[in-house]
Amino acid sequence: MKKLSIVAALSIAAAAFSQTKPLEKIEPAFWWKGMKNPELQILVYGKDVAKNEVELSDGIQIKDIQKVENPNYVFITVNTNEINVPEFKINIKKGNKNISSYRYELKKRTPGSADRESFTSKDVMYLIMPDRFANGDEKNDSRPDLIEKNDRSLPNGRHGGDLRGIINNLDYIQNLGATSVWLTPVNEDNEKVYSYHGYAQTDLYKIDGRYGTNEDYRELSQKLNQRKMTLVMDYVTNHWGVSHWMIKDLPSKDWIHWFDEGKDGFYRSNYKTTTQFDPNASEIDKKYALNGWFDTTMPDINQKNPLVLKYLTQNAIWWIEYAELGGLRVDTYPYNDKEAMAKWAKAITDEYPKFNIVGETWLYTAGQISAWQKDSKTGEAAGYNSNLPSVMDFMLFADMPKALKEKEGWDTGMIKLYNVFTSDFLYPDLKNILVFFENHDTERWNEIFNADPKAYKMALTMISTVRGIPQIYYGSEIGMRGDKNKGGDADIRRDFPGGWKSDAQNAFNPSSQTPEQKDFYQFSQKLLNWRKGKEVIHTGKTKNYIPQDGVFVYFRYSDKENVMVLINNNEKDQTLDLKRFSESLNGAVKGKEIISGKEISLNNTLNVAAKTPLIIEIQNKN
Repeated sequence: MKKLSIVAALSIAAAAFSQTKPLEKIEPAFWWKGMKNPELQILVYGKDVAKNEVELSDGIQIKDIQKVENPNYVFITVNTNEINVPEFKINIKKGNKNISSYRYELKKRTPGSADRESFTSKDVMYLIMPDRFANGDEKNDSRPDLIEKNDRSLPNGRHGGDLRGIINNLDYIQNLGATSVWLTPVNEDNEKVYSYHGYAQTDLYKIDGRYGTNEDYRELSQKLNQRKMTLVMDYVTNHWGVSHWMIKDLPSKDWIHWFDEGKDGFYRSNYKTTTQFDPNASEIDKKYALNGWFDTTMPDINQKNPLVLKYLTQNAIWWIEYAELGGLRVDTYPYNDKEAMAKWAKAITDEYPKFNIVGETWLYTAGQISAWQKDSKTGEAAGYNSNLPSVMDFMLFADMPKALKEKEGWDTGMIKLYNVFTSDFLYPDLKNILVFFENHDTERWNEIFNADPKAYKMALTMISTVRGIPQIYYGSEIGMRGDKNKGGDADIRRDFPGGWKSDAQNAFNPSSQTPEQKDFYQFSQKLLNWRKGKEVIHTGKTKNYIPQDGVFVYFRYSDKENVMVLINNNEKDQTLDLKRFSESLNGAVKGKEIISGKEISLNNTLNVAAKTPLIIEIQNKN
């Protein structure tokens, strides 16, 4: 039988529905045989569908059928292990009359799908905001079925970047040294304005037409996999867009958190997610932190509702299986119901044991952040296990600019960086922490430091050589700036130069980069490509030396390799007495500095230039 693309299949289904009009959506549109959890919940949506009977063809038994407040919904549960045909019909009947049918397919899984690899500490993650990266297909810049049209003159408008633009520039990303690509959400966001960021999604099973198609998304993932790279989906469990088709016709009032005292159910979150683990938190503060809406256009989803949780779980698994994903990044993780999300994370990692999920844990102490990582002792102390494999090190992120800007003192300057790592004992899996100095929500690093390449090089050196998974933000590797305080979010999400045909300069081509851009890019490329093959950086141990005179020194080491990292944030050159590091040097007298390629003498003293990082591969004494 000829296989149809997902778009073709959905188009045929939509045509069939339009003839009788009792059905409008079936989600998920298809599934797979051979999943570890054989139970499948199928959402059936259409005018008054619940007032009719639902029957499956081929003698297939419905394990459970749930109707909700809204008669336009029915939720069918089947056991796929008991279904022995590749296709069956979902029939909607009124008495003996069949008023509508949907042909449901159970596909074969790709061999080895359950054992797929995911991003790890061997990777460098490259974060892209697709609308602002590159426009590879101008024909999809505006779409008749989507409200907001392309207007590059508007800072908060749609600029036309898309999936084809990313595919066209995979050589650039790979040559830079990145091995994993995280895109901010690309599912449909059909809000009237300010929709480019994608976090107010209106269809969880459909790529936004201004970015391309579901097939384009899968193609991007496959092309990355062919390069031994991975695609990471930005997944949002906490909120949907107010224009989501289910929000406009809620299955039940408790599908979202509804506040009677607010307009259209809205009440803004107090954003104090520290209440999640505060044993003395008031119930009202916890309620408004977790149930309050992130924004007026983002209704807060109620994961405690079992139907909601199953919907979110299946949707994530559907995208992993369909698009051959290599990881998830989950937005606003602590804003969700934590018990429900523990079930969500476990269900996904049960299906894919090697699969990595990193949560946006925007908190500022290691105790609070580590509580969200799987098997955390701090979480256990609060009677909780998140089942979430990876967390984001917002403590390091927050202290890095302070450390580099402050004058050295007892508790100021580079000591702040050292202090971050003194809390590493709290994390159950140190290798699986995302480390970064900026992202799509924060001030641009190169704005904070006035596009000083020295500050950038020190920051990139640190996140590339400490424990964890480094994440960089598109454009920083060519010195891109953006002032959030003056220009808002749009200014930290500027268009990448060269991503549009009309751009005066193309920074994707190293030969076309300005001298300033080359300085940033060449350092990044050298460092990140060196890191690819350094197991000692991926999984080695760490030895820290308390910063002195603005110089932080640490070693990454294993039985086979030893790397010395020095970051001199002092305004002056510093000469270090190497006797202090003898326990790590272990008699070695020379090494190789990886950026310059020069041999370094380690006999007695070592000079480190002002505002400069050094990475030295130690040559063991023969």
